[in-house]
Amino acid sequence: MNEIIRIAVTLFALGIGIGAGYLLRKQMAQAQANSVEAKAERILTEAKNKQQEFILEAKEKAVKIIEEAKREEKQAKQELYGEKQRLERRETMFDQKLLEFQGQQEKLQEKIDKVNQVKQDIEKLREQELLKLQNLAGLNQDEAKQELLRIVEEENKDELMVRIMKLEKDASEQMDDKARELVIGAIQRCASSHAAETTSSNVSLPSEEMKGRIIGKEGRNIKTIEKLTGCEIIIDDTPETIMVSGFSPIRRQIAKLALEKLMSDGRIQPARIEEYVEKAKQDLAVDIKKAGEEALYKMGITGIDPKLVSIVGRLKYRTSYGQNILNHSMETAYLSAMIAAELGLDQSKAKKCGFFHDIGKSVDQETQGSHPEIGKMILEKFNMDQDVVQAAFTHHNDKAFNVYASIVKAADAISGSRIGARKDTYEQFVARLEELEKAAGSFPGIEKVYAIQAGREVRVFVRPNEIDDYSAFQLAKDIAHKVEQELQYPGEIKITLIRETRVIEYAK
Repeated sequence: MNEIIRIAVTLFALGIGIGAGYLLRKQMAQAQANSVEAKAERILTEAKNKQQEFILEAKEKAVKIIEEAKREEKQAKQELYGEKQRLERRETMFDQKLLEFQGQQEKLQEKIDKVNQVKQDIEKLREQELLKLQNLAGLNQDEAKQELLRIVEEENKDELMVRIMKLEKDASEQMDDKARELVIGAIQRCASSHAAETTSSNVSLPSEEMKGRIIGKEGRNIKTIEKLTGCEIIIDDTPETIMVSGFSPIRRQIAKLALEKLMSDGRIQPARIEEYVEKAKQDLAVDIKKAGEEALYKMGITGIDPKLVSIVGRLKYRTSYGQNILNHSMETAYLSAMIAAELGLDQSKAKKCGFFHDIGKSVDQETQGSHPEIGKMILEKFNMDQDVVQAAFTHHNDKAFNVYASIVKAADAISGSRIGARKDTYEQFVARLEELEKAAGSFPGIEKVYAIQAGREVRVFVRPNEIDDYSAFQLAKDIAHKVEQELQYPGEIKITLIRETRVIEYAK
């Protein structure tokens, strides 16, 4: 019983303690809440006060800005007003000047009208005087002018001729002296071999028995070789030698290489011949490219398309009047560079122009057209410099395109006209002389024409009763111009025109 009472008292005491704790906790929480609210209220009040201060400061700044803006606006209005006043004064002044200018223009126009009227009156008087003169003379204005010119020309014909000849002689002597110095200097400084090539090649045989094997049964081997190469195989009594004849050096070289390969192999029959001809063509293509590369290396010319290099190499197997064109092109390049150096021009460009001037001859036997036209087409295709293109195109023309073309023309003539550089066959020589005499004798008033000194000079005899001294002077120029235009020749040709009057009388 006592135990129950004690438990009950304990529980009661515990309940009173929990209640007292709860009340105490509640009071403490309430006090803390009251403290936070007071702090928040205080912060809020301070924020409102600061806000009021900021608003007042902002209003004061806004008032100051507005006042400053009004002041600037007033100042700008005053400046604009001043500019407006100045512009109005200037406009008034311009109006006054314009009125004055218009007045002067009107006065000037009146003077112009008066002058035009005077000119018209003078022109009418001049026409009236001309009509009077024409009526008196019986000639109109053009006829009178032509008659006056005819009389003046007739009276001063000899004097004009002498003056023209003197001027041309003085100018030509000076130019000839200077040109002679340049050409002689270039020739003396350039030395090259002059081995004229022929239209045949010799092939050495290991024995006489090889001739029969090359001919073959019923001549089938030699016929096959001639058919595939386009050359003629000449077998005569010359010991251990046969001759390959043809106008194309490339074809002759192919035939020669094929024969050498066949003799080395020993089996000479049509099938082998065809095989070795193809191999010879391949070997020749390699040799052509190598020749082009070597020539360009010697010239110091770089940056050339490989296809153009092969075209250059073909010149090794091309001749003109027996002169190898590749050697001729290199010699022309050297001479062009020397002449350009004397004239103070670009030597490398002159050398390039000289080297490529005959590039058209590499394919002119397979392509239609003259070699200058073909050369121009080839060089333009490979985007060469225009000076190089024009030098190739105009090196045979009377008038060169530029100074480099003129230099190449001179160098080409020097290279081709050197003693031993070129040669003609008898038939070609005779035909060239006949063409020269025919071209020179195609003008009226010519009695006889003689080509002398191997075609280096032409002597033309004219009829003195048809050609006077002045006409003879002009006729010689016309003949020289026609020869330049129609004929191809190395060097230069001297035109000597002779007008001779013989008077015979007998004393009895």
